[in-house]
Amino acid sequence: MKPTRQFDRSRRAFVATGIAAGSGALAGCLGGDSGPESSRDSYTVSMAPMGEIPFDAVPENAFVSFTQYADMAVALGHGDTVRTLFAPEMSGTTMNGFYERLEGVSFDWKGLTNPLQGGVTKEQLYSAESDVHFLDPSYVLTTQPDWDESDIEEIADTVGPWVGSYHSGVHSDPAETYADSYEYYTLWELFENVAAVFRERNRYEALAEVYDETRSQIESALPPEHERPTVARVTLDADNGVFYAYHLNTPGFWQAETRPLGARDALADVAWSGDWGEISYETMLEADPDVILHLWGITSRYAIGDIRAQLAADAAGSELTAVRNDRVFASGMRYQGPLMNLFQLEMTAKQLYPEQFGEWPGSQPGEPYPSIPTAEQLFDRQRVATIVTDGVE
Repeated sequence: MKPTRQFDRSRRAFVATGIAAGSGALAGCLGGDSGPESSRDSYTVSMAPMGEIPFDAVPENAFVSFTQYADMAVALGHGDTVRTLFAPEMSGTTMNGFYERLEGVSFDWKGLTNPLQGGVTKEQLYSAESDVHFLDPSYVLTTQPDWDESDIEEIADTVGPWVGSYHSGVHSDPAETYADSYEYYTLWELFENVAAVFRERNRYEALAEVYDETRSQIESALPPEHERPTVARVTLDADNGVFYAYHLNTPGFWQAETRPLGARDALADVAWSGDWGEISYETMLEADPDVILHLWGITSRYAIGDIRAQLAADAAGSELTAVRNDRVFASGMRYQGPLMNLFQLEMTAKQLYPEQFGEWPGSQPGEPYPSIPTAEQLFDRQRVATIVTDGVE
């Protein structure tokens, strides 16, 4: 399905439009750090499939579903607005593992509840009284029972608006209600819209510049395509002897740390109908990748040493080239925001192309992102930390 484009935009487009009278409102939309006066002005944010989203003031209490929105809030200096989070311990510790390398940046996840555990209900949202719900209404309609379009509108009108684009993860089909209005966003386009919600245009622009420079630096140093490794991006379910598989180079922000690296997808010819596939050891052996990226491997939920041991203990797994050559790596989270994306892009570049970008030093469960010598870093930590903590004038 190819969605209808509802409005033109670019990553540098101005998407927050003040509707309060006077030039002060416009200045507030254009500015980075909203002051006390502009933070109370009304404004709108344009985003599919929601359309024009009105705000009376910058949100102070945010219902957050997936981790990318929490990472975006932190990046924009609004991490303290986050009240809920998907798998809070796993997500929070992983986020802070990255932030350990950004001076002055941290995220307090303790005490947050998982809003998706047990399902999303109207009663839950009324009780939370959130200023904004960072959750795609299409996700609600396609995954939660007893919801319809009128319920979505009721919550937006009486509690707080919806902001999200779940199906941009792998360009999956949205709910039928949004079939003609859905639009797919890249990770950084989605971040631009969240920045508009928090009226943090300058922080967004500054971080986007770091990303553009980092990506350009990486792409300019990639080896010729025929010299690049074949790669399988999977998560091992050892109990059932299967892998949950993801593609490397297909559209969607779930591939935001692999697609720019242009490696050859060992599973490119393996098709599945859902957001991810389920494949056997035999299928993996037929593909026989040079490298295995174990998704979620950097989180506290998996120990990469255990994954390697489980692969080596299996008759078919032990024959995999990646296992024999010790090229099974802990990969990141698919629910990544901009700060996580910078680290995961660097991490994956080193795992796939050590000759070009330096060896990946490895990571340990529960430990921070490894300390990498300044000369081997692919982006400036202090520059990013300063943008997050001090803002941009």
